[in-house]
Amino acid sequence: SSGINAEYGGTGAESLYTKNEFESGEDKLILAISSDRGLCGGVHSGLGKAIKAAHAEKPITKTIIVGDKAKAILQRTMGDTFLATFNNVGKKPASFTDAINVAEEVLSHEADTVDIVYNKFINVVSYDSTTKPIPGVASIEANDAIYNYDEVDSEVLKCYQEFTLANIVYHSIREQECSEQSARMNAMENATRNAGEMIDKLTLAYNRTRQAVITRELIEIISGANALE
Repeated sequence: SSGINAEYGGTGAESLYTKNEFESGEDKLILAISSDRGLCGGVHSGLGKAIKAAHAEKPITKTIIVGDKAKAILQRTMGDTFLATFNNVGKKPASFTDAINVAEEVLSHEADTVDIVYNKFINVVSYDSTTKPIPGVASIEANDAIYNYDEVDSEVLKCYQEFTLANIVYHSIREQECSEQSARMNAMENATRNAGEMIDKLTLAYNRTRQAVITRELIEIISGANALE
């Protein structure tokens, strides 16, 4: 049920941003969503490649990392851009409190836009590295369409931004968890199949060697018996 709540909460929270146009601005903050757990194929490395590609195209100056895997991948090339990192991620299912902690850290830094980079779950065999841009409060305030709603002021927008960002972060974390679980299942299935094939090949090689040794010993016995005659 928490996964369903995350999906609806994230989708609903995004509606304001997807149905309106906001200035992206030059000052961007990257929020990378990964975890501390491995053995899940290229989930984390794909995420790292996407962020490195964006960094090569246009230098990134502000980064917040969720999970030690993304931190390890980006540390050497982008370590000087890290504003904060979160670890102990993925060992237990994420809670909304975890998302609030991340969202509060993001909002404590000024930025025109927050780009949330995570793996979006598609199905049990595929996922996609996705970037979700979230405009800052200043960008939202600059959009005149916002004021079509009654009693909207800076304080209301600030509270709305805090709550929606936490919802979107929670949704992104759960999507990342689903992508990891499916990739881990496929990786373990592939490892099991490869191990089975290796065992079959080694068993065949063992049996052939054993048979050759037995055959050679029989030939030696028969040859010795013939020599005695």
